[in-house]
Amino acid sequence: MPTVSVKWQKELFPAVEIDTTQPPYVFKCQLYDLTGVPPERQKIMVKGGLLKDDADWNTLGVKEGQKLMMVGTAEEAVKAPEKNTVFMEDLPEDQQVVAVGHTAGLYNLGNTCYMNSTLQCLHSVPELKSALLKYSNSGRSNDLDPSSHLLTVATRDLFGELDRSVKPVAPMQFWMVLRKKFPQFGQQHNGFYMQQDAEECWSQLLYLLSQSIKEPEARENETVKSLFGIELVSRVHCQESGEESSEKESVYSLKCHISQEVNHLHEGLKHGLRSELEKASPALGRTAIYLKESCIDDLPRYLTIQFVRFFWKRGSNQKAKILRKVDYPLELDVFDFCSDSLRQKLQTPRQILRDEEGAKLGLKANKSNSSEEKDVNMVKEETSTDINDRSAAANQEGTSSEKEMHLTGIYDLVAVLTHKGRSADSGHYVAWVKQENGKWILFDDENPILQKEEDITKLSGGGDWHMAYICMYKARVIRY
Repeated sequence: MPTVSVKWQKELFPAVEIDTTQPPYVFKCQLYDLTGVPPERQKIMVKGGLLKDDADWNTLGVKEGQKLMMVGTAEEAVKAPEKNTVFMEDLPEDQQVVAVGHTAGLYNLGNTCYMNSTLQCLHSVPELKSALLKYSNSGRSNDLDPSSHLLTVATRDLFGELDRSVKPVAPMQFWMVLRKKFPQFGQQHNGFYMQQDAEECWSQLLYLLSQSIKEPEARENETVKSLFGIELVSRVHCQESGEESSEKESVYSLKCHISQEVNHLHEGLKHGLRSELEKASPALGRTAIYLKESCIDDLPRYLTIQFVRFFWKRGSNQKAKILRKVDYPLELDVFDFCSDSLRQKLQTPRQILRDEEGAKLGLKANKSNSSEEKDVNMVKEETSTDINDRSAAANQEGTSSEKEMHLTGIYDLVAVLTHKGRSADSGHYVAWVKQENGKWILFDDENPILQKEEDITKLSGGGDWHMAYICMYKARVIRY
């Protein structure tokens, strides 16, 4: 082992051994002990340039007694802590949840990954959890059957347990009641519970909650409907007879249809909003083909999109999967899919949002003499410059916060439920959920794993890796 001297600032370290069997990074760690300069800040001059962490000592030709020059700034001396260190495991469990930055995973009870991933996505909606907290054990309405009531209570209790725990939770009570309410999830094969469709579990649970969590004296629940409900208006027309009519309907998700022409979510949504129907034509006196063209007439706080990846394959008599890659964005603008009346409502909030986001970047709002721009400016004069301050003030006034909230038609991705495998009746489901701190967590049953945001858009399909099956977006709103 050669011994060298190292010159750093005004100091000279005359005898520093180099273990040439170890990478130069180890040598830098030795110098860190001597100088307090972290390895990543060290610049050491050797023959041919700077010493790299993974360089080969044999090619550098360092000789016994050689003098090396190091440049770098030492770290500040570490001060003794004013308080004794408190280890995370010594904290109460609810504080551990805050320290970890995410809630617990869910144990797989035997092919229940479809259920676990659904629950983790819906559990990430704070407004839904707040609505469930108001649901009492004895408060069910007379028109709600006992199993629906029990499943609502089980959902509320499970969400609460997830919020309080950092250790994996076994959703046994929820699963038992889910199978009682929806027997299809209790199907068995050779004594084992079968894999089920996560989208079916999602839809059934959301519809049930929309029936059970009702506002006082309300026919249908405005809470769940305002959170997830999408109002569609459709034009139904027959080219053959010229007949035309309009329809309105409420749905809880948009469909992204996948074909050879679909490469992006926007294209799939266009296909999903157009369909052909075969029905009786009074004018022709027989059945005819009608074209149904839909657009969004009212938007929710949380927009759910299902990628229609599974279809029934007659040859094998089972569900097959479309593996085609379909890209989706972290930020989704649905303005082009909206009705003319909804677009009109979105204009002013969108302009305010653009101006406020532009102001954060140091840009000036565009000046215009149009009446629309004047309306926007009048609204902006009446609002605070800080959206968060407006939101906090509105929340203190209770229900007025909803009246002052305006949707923009722009949504941010907050959860992705993915499927890995070739069939809906097999494979594996997981949930990728964005936390309040902005970090993404992969909930693979009982294992929460930190993810990078750039990895989330890589779940678009095209192979055997996990691919998006359900995407949930949160509305970007302003208040005035």
